[in-house]
Amino acid sequence: MPAPNQAALDFLLTRRSRPAKTLTGPAPDRATLETLLTAAARTPDHGKLEPWRFIVLTGGALTRLADLVADRGAALGVDPDKVTKGVDSFARADLVVAVISSPKLSDKIPQIEQLYSAGAVCLSLLNACLAAGWGANWLSGWASHDRAFLTDGLDLAPHETVAGFIHIGTETSAPPDRPRPDLGAITTWIDT
Repeated sequence: MPAPNQAALDFLLTRRSRPAKTLTGPAPDRATLETLLTAAARTPDHGKLEPWRFIVLTGGALTRLADLVADRGAALGVDPDKVTKGVDSFARADLVVAVISSPKLSDKIPQIEQLYSAGAVCLSLLNACLAAGWGANWLSGWASHDRAFLTDGLDLAPHETVAGFIHIGTETSAPPDRPRPDLGAITTWIDT
């Protein structure tokens, strides 16, 4: 029998994202964040391509992105409630890490596997933050799919996209647990 890491398993069985709107300062300092990013970068990465990167957003960068969401929402005719929600997600934040999917050309590793790896980085960063005692939430939103926002706001290359915005801070209240999937309804067992 393998030797279990019961504390890690208990964490995974009870982990719960913290809503971004309930996070406040302080946020992790640079040294702490570098440790969390190091943990996130230890994600499955078929071919060792590192098909993702991080953009750390604080202060004026978050204000600038909030303003850009408002401008792009108006230009695109996005529902005003969605625009307000998008603006608030940046304007209220103290620290956001944009996980950027940046696939590499490869004859061996399909782009879809590289995209999965970027998603795994998002979850790894989220879990690292929660395990370290920080509140964290993985968001995207309509602006993360708007090419002008990605180019003007984050200076992404044409082949790059946002896998997620990880909001990190101090939690102000523990959220209640939410209903979890019925394992029997989503699991098929095949033994022959």
